[in-house]
Parts: sequence; structure tokens; C-alpha cells
Amino acid sequence: MEPTVETNVKSVRRSKDEKKVLRKLLKASHTLLKHEGIIPASQPTKSLVVANGGLGNGVSREELSAALTEMGEVETLVMPRHKPYAFATYRSQESARKAHMHLNGEKLQCGENSVTLYLSYVDSVPCEEEAPSPLPEGLVLVEDFVSLEEEAILLAAIDWSSTNDDVTAQKALKHRKVKHYGFEFRYDNNNVDKDKPLPAGLPEECLPVLERCVKDGHIVTMPDQLTVNQYEVGQGIPPHVDTHSAFEDTILSLSLGAKVVMEFRHPDGRLVSVLLPERSLLVMKGESRYLWTHGITPRKFDMVPACDPQSSAHTTSVRGTNSSLTLNKRGTRTSFTFRKIRHDPCHCAFPSACDSQGVPSAPSPSQPSPPLLPCCHADAAQLEEEYVHQVYNAIAPHFSSTRHSPWPRVCHFLSSLPAGSVLADVGCGNGKYLGVNPEVIAVGCDRSSALVQICADRGFQAFVSDALSVPLRAASCDACISIAVIHHFSTQERRLAAVRELVRLLKPGGRALVYVWAFEQEYNKQKSKYLKDQNKEHPENHGPIYNTSEDRQLADNYKPVDKIQDVSKVTNGKLSVHTNRTAFNTQDLLVPWHLKEGKTRGEGESKGSSKIDKTKVKYKKTLGNSCSTSSVRSNTRSDGNTGCDSNMPSGIFPDTSDDTRNSDDTTQTSSLSGELSKSENSPAPVFHRYYHVFQEGELEQLCVQVAGIKVQSSYHDQGNWCVILEKE
Repeated sequence: MEPTVETNVKSVRRSKDEKKVLRKLLKASHTLLKHEGIIPASQPTKSLVVANGGLGNGVSREELSAALTEMGEVETLVMPRHKPYAFATYRSQESARKAHMHLNGEKLQCGENSVTLYLSYVDSVPCEEEAPSPLPEGLVLVEDFVSLEEEAILLAAIDWSSTNDDVTAQKALKHRKVKHYGFEFRYDNNNVDKDKPLPAGLPEECLPVLERCVKDGHIVTMPDQLTVNQYEVGQGIPPHVDTHSAFEDTILSLSLGAKVVMEFRHPDGRLVSVLLPERSLLVMKGESRYLWTHGITPRKFDMVPACDPQSSAHTTSVRGTNSSLTLNKRGTRTSFTFRKIRHDPCHCAFPSACDSQGVPSAPSPSQPSPPLLPCCHADAAQLEEEYVHQVYNAIAPHFSSTRHSPWPRVCHFLSSLPAGSVLADVGCGNGKYLGVNPEVIAVGCDRSSALVQICADRGFQAFVSDALSVPLRAASCDACISIAVIHHFSTQERRLAAVRELVRLLKPGGRALVYVWAFEQEYNKQKSKYLKDQNKEHPENHGPIYNTSEDRQLADNYKPVDKIQDVSKVTNGKLSVHTNRTAFNTQDLLVPWHLKEGKTRGEGESKGSSKIDKTKVKYKKTLGNSCSTSSVRSNTRSDGNTGCDSNMPSGIFPDTSDDTRNSDDTTQTSSLSGELSKSENSPAPVFHRYYHVFQEGELEQLCVQVAGIKVQSSYHDQGNWCVILEKE
């Protein structure tokens, strides 16, 4: 092929395959320019941008480097974190031309998946560097603490064959297998029964290792409790802080069998990702033990330093230069976590996180207890029914009145669709995106029949449907959007199924836009509106607001909930309630929604809300029949939309806000316009929605597991992680 063909500017005779590659190449170039600001060069250079060849879509540094170096000597290979593209600079322009000629349109096998590479010349390569984050205070990582022989002995000492082992309290949890020695850690109350030691002490194979820990000064006294966790590929553990009152200061964790990345998070939002190599010892003391959460995100690949870490300089943080990261497929990892049982109250320097120093006690019997994280498909479906579907049906008109301003970048995506395109809005809510581009054929669906009725009242085409099974033909849509929907699914399997359903609906070449709420509300040193508004003057603005930061005015819809459970403590298994306008410290949480009272149209309603008079009556009916406060006496059920009974439904807790009203055993109903038909003393209802907030890179990692799709671009938009997918 002549060099002029490679510049993609001169028109010459091409084969059918070459024309297809050219079309794809031009499309990839336009996408990079539009969404990433990467400008292709019009003439050959030594540097190339490789579309589809990035860490964000499952390509490791080794796999891409092997393909590139076949064409010549590569000087630098830059792979930005979580991005579906990479930059390569060759020593000579001739090598770059050769790569451009022979690798364009070629498939690269990456484990079980394959990607098609598209290369364009660029004049310069960005060399952004991220300063390595220091380890949390009190955290020490000791590599190669045990030998290969000791590792084999320790792993052989754990017998996983027993399915009912009372001696070691063996359990099969959702994401891992667990054994306890010395004392059982109980996940129902996140503590230990100190008066009931297990029959067997710690395995004798552990004693030489522990004696070395004492000798080296990692711990003062010998531990008397051991928790052994076994993680298969793709499994993890939610972010948590080991209970203060249960264990003494120092915690030791030995990683065996495979390396993994563990994430430490400070309550202020700081994140430090630490690579734990096999046979390494992690020592947590002081602040790192008492204040920072630690957890392992469930995924099959981790971003790790490209070279094998040989010194602590490589393991202080996974973050580093873009030229130093690659993907590492996880293996079966077994962790030995050693702790010392505490027999006196904790007097640490972190009372805000300490259950011995004033952390609110568990909910009283009069208040419903938050549910546990689901451990199976049936539990997940039930959780979503009670804490998503029923709630949205009950709050639909009020919710709709706060959803009138479309997000600009979603509008940009919709406006870019050609006239006549078929668009499916899966999880359309009140339909605010269905009318953005009048040139497309738009149809919406939502699980809430009440929201779908609002769409119909507005003149939009919408129907009731679960996002996991949309009754539309496969490959019937040119585009799909899923805005603030997938984060309501309570397991990774169900979130993955939701992405698969979007892909099923798309035609080949069709695109999907997905938005989910982000764990990182501060990104690139910029706080989202959600965090920026934390110091608003009005007291009601300090209440939880959990529908992403889509509308600034939504702060008026919430009041604080501080008596349901400890909102700062991360529990292992039980969902927590988040504090408004603060950084997250857990990914799975309950999201309060307080019904707004006393606002007339002129005082507080959104300008874009419509048909208030119509929805007001439906709102009163829905609320009165389905979900009210704990004071409800009637056994009346709704018309099938919500399924709540007369007792306190799982998705609604009493309003425990400090106000002038006294709780009273009276039935209440509320109207959207502020005409409140209720007893003067009745508390306002507080609904709780389930959310899984996504960590950086998690959405991309979820999407690349779906065959036949590629991540065209990804970005952070005002506290949300977003991707544009393209069906191949």
C-alpha cells in the first residue's frame, strides 16, 4: 500500500476491506476528537493513537506492546487510566508508517475477548503524570514476608472441603468463602462474642509467622483471632472498617496465592489503591486501621504497575505515570487476617468512626432496620422491588416535579443522532429526554407505572418494562440511553445484565449512552455540585440528596436523617444511610427521599414541571394507598403498582428530623402542591432508595464484559461516571 493511502487524504483505488477499515478509522478519529480532544495529524509522524487499544477496554500493556513492537522499536507506550485508547511513539517514522499500514483493522486477542485496532497519526503524545499517593498513616506493606514454602504450608493448612464446619465457623458469603479461628466474627452485628471462643485456636502452621511479626515489631502481642478469606477471580469485599470495639489496634493481613489491588478511602474522599503482591504482609495501625475504609472491588482485572514490584516505591500507590500501568488478571487469592480481641472499650483518636465513643446505636424496634446486601438473585429482586420500584411509584409526581432540566451532555448525544433514528430511553422516568430531539423516533420505558403515566400525560410514547427485559426486537434501535438507572441494580450480575439488554436492542453500529452515580464526587480537584452545596444556609439542605447532582434545586427536597443508623460507619453486609453532601465511604447505600411540604407552585415548584393539577390527585392516591409512615393503620393496598401493606414498608422509614411536630398515630396523605391533607402532628414520610455508586473505571470494566460492544468514550460529568458504547 502506498504511503499516500496511509494519510487518509488522497483518493486511490481500494479493496472492499480497505474501504471498511477506512470508514472505521475515520469514525474512530472523529470520536477521539469529539470526546477526548485528540487531533489526528494529516501527515505521517512517529507517534500514533491506537483506538480500542487501551486499559479501559481490556487490553494489557504486554498484549499491545507485543503487537506494536513487531513493526519496529517503540520508544514510549502511554496507556491512560481507564481509557479505551493508547499512544505509541516509534523510534523512526518508518516504523510508525509500517504499524499504521499493517495493524489498522487487525484484531488483537486479549484473553477471552478480541478487539479491532484503529491507528491514526498524532503530532504529540500527552505525558500527564499522577503523583503517587502516600500510604495512609499507619499502613505498612512488607513484600515477600513469607517464602514460597511457607505459603504452600499455610494454604494447605486450610481445609475448605467441609460445608458445615462449626469448629472454624466456615461460611460461604456472597463474594468469598470464610473461615474463623479463635473467635467467630459475626456479620449480623459486625462483632465477636468474646465469651464464646471457638473450639480450635489458631492453626499451628501460623505460629512461626506470627512470632516473626512480634520479633520484627509489627505487633506487640500475639493475635488470638484469625479470619481466612478465599477470593475466586472476580470476587471482592465491600469497603469497611474493622469494628473498633471488637479488636485491638494492629491488624495483620497476609496475601497468599495471587496479587490484588486493595482500595483505601478516607472519609474526605481521598483514595489510595495499593497493590498487595502474593506473600506480602499488610500492617494496619492507627489512622489506617481506625478511620480509612479498605475493600476490594469485584472485578477480573486490576490495573497494576507494569514491572514486577521490587520495592515499596512501586507499591505505595497503583496511581503513577500513564507509561507504567498494565492489566493483571486476578487469580485465586487467600488472605489470613490476624487480630487481637479487645476486652475494654476503644479509646482511639477517631471518635466519629468509633462504636465505643458515641456512635449512634442500632435502630430501636420501632424503627425498621436497613436490609442486608443481597446474596442471591431472589434477594436482589426483592430488595429492588421494595427499595426502588415501590418507592418510585409512591414518589413519582414529586420526583417528576424535580426532573425538568436535561443534562447538557445527554442532550448533545441525543442531538447528534441523525433524523429518523430510533431511540430507546430505558428507564425514562418522566420522559424529559424523549422530546429533546424531535427529529428522532423516541420511545421510553420505565419500571414505575406512575412515571410512565406521567410520560403519557405529556404526550410521549412510553410503556412499563423492567430494564433487564425490554419487549423490543433485538437490533431495532439506532441508539439507547440509560440515565441514572443501572446504579439501582443491587448485584454486579444484574448490572451486567442491564448493559447486555441495552446492547441487544442496538443495531450494529448503534450507540448507547450510560450514566451512573459516581463514588468520586470530587474529580480532577473539582468538587461536584453535590459537594459544593454542602454549606447551604437552609437547614433542610443538609438532608440527604441522592438522585445525583442533576438539579441544584433538589436540595430543597431533603431533610437530615440521623436517627435511623450510624450514617458514617461502614457495615459489612448491612446497607447504610449516607449523610448529605459528604464524600461516600461505601458503594452500596440507602438513599432517603423526603416529601416536600408547604411549597406552592410559586414558592418552590420547578418551572418545567407540568400537569401538576393532574398528578396531584394521583400522588395523594398513590401515597395514601401504598406507602406512608409507621403510623398507618389501614390495610388498604395500592392497585398493584407498589405492593406495600399497612405496616411500615421496607422502603420507608419514619421521619426522625428534629422539628416541632410530635409523632402521632394518625394516617396521612400528602399532595404535591403543598396542600397537605394530614394530621398536624404526623411526621413526613421518608422513602429510601437503593443505590450502588460506581468507582472510577468500574463502569468501563462492566461494559467490556459484554461481547460485541466497545467503549467509544468515557468521562466524569458532575458526579457521574458516563460511557458511550458502540455495537460492533
